[in-house]
Amino acid sequence: MVEKFDAIVIGAGPSGNAATYTLAKQGLKVLQLERGEYPGAKNVQGGIMYSHELEKIIPDFREDCPTERHIIEQRVWLLGDDNYVGTNYRSEAFNTDKPNRYTIIRANIDKWWGERIRKVGGLQICETTVTELIRDASGKVTGVRTDREGGEIHADVVIMADGVNALLAKRAGLQTEAAPENVALAVKEILFIDPELIQQRFGIKEDEGVVIEIMGKVTKGMCGTAFLYTNKESLTIGIGCLISDFKNGDCPPYKMLEDLKKHPVIRPLIEGAEMKEYAAHMIPEGGYKAIPQLYGDGWMVVGDAAHFNNAAHREGSNLAMASGRMAAETVLELKAAGKPFSAGNLAAYKTKLDDSFIIKDLKKYRELPGIMHGNKQFFGAYPDEITAAAHNWFTVDSVDKKTKEKAIMKAFVKRRSVMGLVGDAIKLVRAVR
Repeated sequence: MVEKFDAIVIGAGPSGNAATYTLAKQGLKVLQLERGEYPGAKNVQGGIMYSHELEKIIPDFREDCPTERHIIEQRVWLLGDDNYVGTNYRSEAFNTDKPNRYTIIRANIDKWWGERIRKVGGLQICETTVTELIRDASGKVTGVRTDREGGEIHADVVIMADGVNALLAKRAGLQTEAAPENVALAVKEILFIDPELIQQRFGIKEDEGVVIEIMGKVTKGMCGTAFLYTNKESLTIGIGCLISDFKNGDCPPYKMLEDLKKHPVIRPLIEGAEMKEYAAHMIPEGGYKAIPQLYGDGWMVVGDAAHFNNAAHREGSNLAMASGRMAAETVLELKAAGKPFSAGNLAAYKTKLDDSFIIKDLKKYRELPGIMHGNKQFFGAYPDEITAAAHNWFTVDSVDKKTKEKAIMKAFVKRRSVMGLVGDAIKLVRAVR
């Protein structure tokens, strides 16, 4: 006899965990399938977790959630060859009993999610690959088939949270292959280091953290960014660029990361650290225009599989958790009303998304991915000229400031022309308005 569930969730990342927990907490019979050996086994993110969305799902998460450091300072750096121009925001108001953001190690967080899910009655089965969706004669999704013996499982609805590759949706013909310019490949390392050195170098206390987002020459003119985060006993450092740029470029990801670590601005911050983990991960970067069909008869897509990532603000985990929660709430509402899980009824999920910050933010920046991908001067010419201008301006010599201003402007015009500068400014305004 084929087992039947109220819902099947595929994937144990932030979106899948949020959906599973929300459903199980309300008493639904829910099955979560994960192909890794355990939740978090195949995850490589050492990144940021946003508490606002998690608190909506698990209000008391701070009691036992294995976060690293709460973030009190955000830095944004534009790196030149041996220098940087940057800005930062630091606030004592972030030192609260309910911090807004934390650095995390995803493997630890996903294990914690698994424990929480089991406590509320969710069934989680790992080391299981979903090979295909099962459909009835009308085409409605009625379950999944796995690589286990007798692995056919039925459900009223299937929530796909299987990451940016979205393999299941592609096999089922629900999505097409993502364009190389809509997906980034990021590589990162976890560098273990004495916690006291972390605190000294970043000017923080025991539980405080700093995030540094980096652009500029380190991406070799490619469309991408880098990052450096402080954990309790380690640093997470990484860099990523669009797959299309890596394909056409001559600098492989691992070499780009090594060059980042050797940069004169970065090297002193990580000196003496020991690399314990190296991994690569694909990230959806296409934004609003890359969002696929999100629902159909008996199915929904959430998180990275739905291309929910705000590249402009480097936000992903909050979009993932929010979309997973909204998908689950849609299921709960239809179940309570006794309505079938048809495409027409599951459209309520899209309505929730449209009314949320997810679609509103992605729609706001809908032109940004295309502009960044098609205008490489933002990753080459401008970092050169901005850092050179800063060096000129802050060098104290016998040259008067008016002459310096003219020299700086002349350098920009020579590099981009007046029309080029005006055009670039218009493009950026259009991209973020």
